[in-house]
Amino acid sequence: MNFFTSVDIPKDLPHLTHRDHLLLMGSCFATNMGVRLVNAKFSCLLNPYGVLYNPLSISMAIREALDGKVYTEADLYEHEGLWHSQMHHGDFSSPTPKGTLENINKRLDELRALLPKLDYLILTWGSAWVYEDIQAGHIVSNCHKLPERCFNRRRLSTDEIVSDYADLLLALRNVCPELKVLLTVSPIRHIRDGLHANQLSKATLLLAIDALKARFPESVFYFPAYEIVLDELRDYRFYAPDMVHPSEVAVNYVWERFCSSCLSEGSVYVMNECEQIHKALEHKPFQPGSNSYKFFLEKTLLKINRLKEKYPYLDFEKEIEICRIRLNK
Repeated sequence: MNFFTSVDIPKDLPHLTHRDHLLLMGSCFATNMGVRLVNAKFSCLLNPYGVLYNPLSISMAIREALDGKVYTEADLYEHEGLWHSQMHHGDFSSPTPKGTLENINKRLDELRALLPKLDYLILTWGSAWVYEDIQAGHIVSNCHKLPERCFNRRRLSTDEIVSDYADLLLALRNVCPELKVLLTVSPIRHIRDGLHANQLSKATLLLAIDALKARFPESVFYFPAYEIVLDELRDYRFYAPDMVHPSEVAVNYVWERFCSSCLSEGSVYVMNECEQIHKALEHKPFQPGSNSYKFFLEKTLLKINRLKEKYPYLDFEKEIEICRIRLNK
C-alpha cells in the first residue's frame, strides 16, 4: 500500500560529473543543494550575488558578468550605517563603500572567469513577485529594508520571463555553446505574499520553465524539487518550525532524489568517498596526540592522495592541510 504520491523524475535529465564546471544561482534552496555539491568536491560557483529570489534578478546578474560590469561607488547607497547594492544580498553590505565593492567585484570576477568554461547553469527560482525601484525604474534584487513607498511591487508575467531568458540563453551560447541549463522552483513558501499569491507566483514560474523547455529542448531541463516537497512530502513535519522552509530531513530527501537522477555513476562513487573523508576529519578523538589517531590521519591522507591520483581535478588542499596540521601537533 502506498501512502504518498511518487513524483516522476524526467528521464532526459543530464548527468553531472566532477569534471564539469557548475554555476548555481537563486533562492536559498539553491544554496542548500550547492553546499552539498561543494562538499562533494564538484567544481561549482555558488550564488556569486548572494541569494536571489526572482528570475529577472538572476538574469541581470549573469548579464552584468557577460557585459564586463565593474561596480563603483556610484552603484551603492548608504542606509542604516551600511553601504548596499540593490543587485546583491545583504551579505555583501559593509560599513564602508570600499568593503562592499571589494566583496562584490571579487565574486563578480569569479563569475566572469567561470562563464567561458561553464558546463551547467543550475537555477532555482523562488518567486515571480518583484520590487521595482520607483525612482530608477528597474527591478531590485534586495530592498535592504528601505521603506515600501520606494518600490512598486508586481508579479512578473510568464511571457516576460520567457522572453528575457530566451535572450539570455542565446547570449550565453556565444560564450559556452554546449551549456546545459537545469531549472528548479524553490519549495519555500513565500507566505508574506499571501498563500494565494504565492501559488500564483509558483504557477507563473512553472509555466515559464515549461515554455523555455519547449523552446530549447536540447539544453533546458527541469528538476521537480517543488513537486517532491509538495506531493511526496506533503506534511508539515517536513517543514522547519517557521512552516515556510523545508526541514533538514526534506532537504536531504530532495538531495537524494537529485543525486539518483542527476549525477553520473562515477560521480556518485567519488561523492561517497569524499563523504567518508569528511566524516573522518570531523571525528573528535579522545587523545589527539595518540599514535592510534596519527595512524588514523595517515590512513585518511593516503585515501585522499589515492583519490587525487585517480581524479587529479579534485581539490583536496583544505583536507590535506588539516591532516598535516593535526599530524604535527
